[in-house]
This record gives sequence, C-alpha cells and structure tokens, in this order.
Amino acid sequence: MMTKSNSEMLYIYDAVRTNPNGDMDNQNKPRMDYDDMTNLVSDVRLKRYIRDYLNQYHEKDLFITDEAKDAKERGAQLKKDKQVHKDLIDVRLFGAVFAEEGANSHLTGPVQFTWGSSLNRVELQESKTITSSFSSGEGVGKDHRVKYSFLGFSGNINAKVGEYSGLIKEDIKLLDKAMVEAIPLSRTRSKVGQTPRLYLRVELKEGNYFLKDLREYIELGEKEGLASIKDIKLDVEPLKNYFELNKKKISKILYFIDDSLCKIDGSKIAIEDIVESIKTEEIEA
Repeated sequence: MMTKSNSEMLYIYDAVRTNPNGDMDNQNKPRMDYDDMTNLVSDVRLKRYIRDYLNQYHEKDLFITDEAKDAKERGAQLKKDKQVHKDLIDVRLFGAVFAEEGANSHLTGPVQFTWGSSLNRVELQESKTITSSFSSGEGVGKDHRVKYSFLGFSGNINAKVGEYSGLIKEDIKLLDKAMVEAIPLSRTRSKVGQTPRLYLRVELKEGNYFLKDLREYIELGEKEGLASIKDIKLDVEPLKNYFELNKKKISKILYFIDDSLCKIDGSKIAIEDIVESIKTEEIEA
C-alpha cells in the first residue's frame, strides 16, 4: 500500500575515533567545515549505509550495485533480468538516474536527507602512517580520524513524489529499521565506533504539511572538548515545544532513543521529554 503522508526526520549518531566520511579530494581526511570546526557527512554516505543494510541483511535487490560500473550498464542488467526500476527498493526510496538509448532520465526519490553536520566542534586525531600488504608489495598511507563527532541529519519523505517512484509503506518500515541498525552493522575498519543515538520520524497528516529542520530545536549544553557520549547533555525542550505548537499537523511520531542519551540536567532522555500530547510508536531494534 502506498503512503499518503509526508514525514520529517531527525537523525543523530556519534563517531568515536573514526572517519565518518572521507573526502577523496583532501587525502581522504574527514570532511570538515574549518570555519567553525564542524564535521560533515554527505547524504550520499548515509544512503550508502542504508543500501548496504537492505541488500546484506534483507536481501533486497538494488539499482546502485558494486557490479555495475555506471547507470547504462546497470540498465542493461535490469533489462536482461526482466526487471523494472520500481522493482528496486533504493529506486523507490531515493530515485535514480537512468541511461537509456543515449539519453539520461532522472527519477526523483521521495526520501531526501540534508548533509549531516556535527553539533559540536570537532578535533581531528593526529594522522598516523599505515601500511597495507598486496601481492605486489606494501602500500603506505595516512589514517585520518575524528576524535569525537555528534552528527545530526534532517530528512523528509514526500508522499506525492513517492507515488511516482512506487514507494510503499513496507519500504518506510524498512527505512526506519535501517536508520537504527545500518550504521552499527557497517563494520569496516574506519567506521567501527559509530552509534545511532536518536531517530525521530514525524508522520504528518494528509495534506501539504511540512515542518522546519528539526535540528534547529536541539542544542548541546557544551560544544567543545567532548570525547564520548558521557559528555553529551542535550536540550530537547525547544523541540518538545515546537511539536506541541504543530501537533494539529502531526499524526504520530516514530522514535528510537539510545539509553545513553542525557538531558541538560544529566537524567536520561525519554520520549516523554520530547513529545507531550502526540501519539508515539517505538521502533524496535
């Protein structure tokens, strides 16, 4: 069944001595905004986590694969296998660019994310030289990592666009699970040490409703010198007030809250600290 409701998403995860998103144009160093020392992660990197999870843990066929070198080759594979684009969950979620008969066509995806940025000022770990062994000899490189980054993303689901991509409610349920489970299951050397801390999907009532970027309504008590989740004190009262002001637009809020996440006063954050009089549903992980 297709969804008729738009959604807004808030997603937060942290990274401890990892490289959340290497910048290939800068020696694969973590992406940074050096003006305010915030760590950046592209929406493409987040979608890659989700795609890998859907493929490896739910055996879903994808449009973006490691086997095809470009969209034209992938299109030829689908034609050979007698598949259509809407058979593929990542197309239904994120859209795709297709290359057919010498022309490119673009299908916009209903699920879109902003670039993620850290809520704290991030220090970079001093890089270390590493070696990798190959049959032709040893390769030498640098290992660049952040010390601690508390990263926030905003996202949305456009139901009207989903009608064209073929998005169904079961896809969104899998997306919710992926937001909680995908990153911890990415066990590559540079990515171990990343943990989801908060995920909210605000399901709106039918109509052309939208909300603002929910990151505007959360604030860290301290932004400098943070080393772990134990240092995080999060002010969520403005978010609770914003939801209350907009409760007539909201159908329900689906949520995941890590049990290590604390408020400004040091007590653990519960859904009641974020939502007052709106229906909620916990996402099982």
